[in-house]
Amino acid sequence: MSKTTSIIEAKDVDVFYGEKQALNGISLDIPENKVTSLIGPSGCGKSTFLRCINRMNDLVDICRVSGDIRISGQDIYAPEVDVVALRANVGMVFQKPNPFPKSIFENVAYGPKIHGLTANKAEMEELVEWSLRKAGLWNEVKDRLNETGTGLSGGQQQRLCIARAIAVKPRVILMDEPCSALDPIATAIIEELIDELRENFSIVIVTHSMQQAARVSQRTAFFHMGNLVESGNTKNIFTSPKDERTQNYITGRIG
Repeated sequence: MSKTTSIIEAKDVDVFYGEKQALNGISLDIPENKVTSLIGPSGCGKSTFLRCINRMNDLVDICRVSGDIRISGQDIYAPEVDVVALRANVGMVFQKPNPFPKSIFENVAYGPKIHGLTANKAEMEELVEWSLRKAGLWNEVKDRLNETGTGLSGGQQQRLCIARAIAVKPRVILMDEPCSALDPIATAIIEELIDELRENFSIVIVTHSMQQAARVSQRTAFFHMGNLVESGNTKNIFTSPKDERTQNYITGRIG
């Protein structure tokens, strides 16, 4: 059996909000160029774990993270780590589409501008087009790049946010329930997109929808009450889970 390369390795990760422990000793490897779904009931720690991977929890005063998280072997909580650079390397797409109140072009160009990724206007235009094509949005917006991003439909806004995340060429994309605010048609488009994006990126998605996890991911991790109950090949988790709690969640007995 060929060993899959892990891009993210988490070991014994504990997270506290004040006195309350939100995650208990999570150890999970995330493979490269695959989609990994984090599933489990509300409040079980999925999003908390996701936010550890790009240090979004740093923004919460009462939050304390311990343990070891490495991306490509580098300890992302080491004192010398530049959090801005880390977050460029680990893109994030949120639950609600949050385009900037700028033009479609500016939304995508924003990150590359800050990080100095292009040498001139022509390169920037090329990168914006590449990102919008990758996000499956180019054909719909190519004639209106100067219009505001907030004028797009919900599904288009979410794809614009995906284009914005990938424009800085991150290695990892985190998605926190990216379809929960979208209708079924927009959801299907995003799911198809996720499948295409894994050729270039490693994706971690938090989802409430088990059908979505089954459709889009190759690996699935089941969280329950701050614990990682089990993780593995998506098909195995859904058809023959090892733990009774996973079985109960998948069959709808707990949720």
